[in-house]
Amino acid sequence: MLADLSPLIAATAQWLTCAYPSGGGALASALCEVQARQAVTVAAWLRYPTPMDAALVQMAGPGGSTRLDWITGADGVGGQDADEDAWRTWVDEVVASWAACLLTDPELADLAVTALAEGSHTAGTAFEFRRLTAPDEADRRAAALLRHPDLLAPVAALHQNQLMERLRPGQALIA
Repeated sequence: MLADLSPLIAATAQWLTCAYPSGGGALASALCEVQARQAVTVAAWLRYPTPMDAALVQMAGPGGSTRLDWITGADGVGGQDADEDAWRTWVDEVVASWAACLLTDPELADLAVTALAEGSHTAGTAFEFRRLTAPDEADRRAAALLRHPDLLAPVAALHQNQLMERLRPGQALIA
């Protein structure tokens, strides 16, 4: 199942780390990327809970980063080479928004990870999202921009209500 969403997860995590980069060296960049990837994975699995959902987004495409780039002031930053920026077409705005919500609210992140236990993505497999749900000091320093509530607020606000509805008690994910 992960393979079906892997281009979307990779592109959306890359967008987040480009928009909110780590301020440190290689280790900090890696820690920042892991946190973004974990948040995006949880968000994608919540957004596309069934194999059919994943297949549909794979066929139709997630929409791209244009609106996110505009909101963060990064529009026009992409190069003139369409091949170099092709990954941006796989960025999912809703998933990026949900990931931003999870990165800035530890209680919401815990709730989201708990909700995944009901879905088909984690069936029969143990997944750990510690860097998302319980970041240590090194994680926090590495992802200071990525976890800053004020900086992520415009992105998080885009689809926060949909995430809250998805995580509402009694709202089961379809298995």
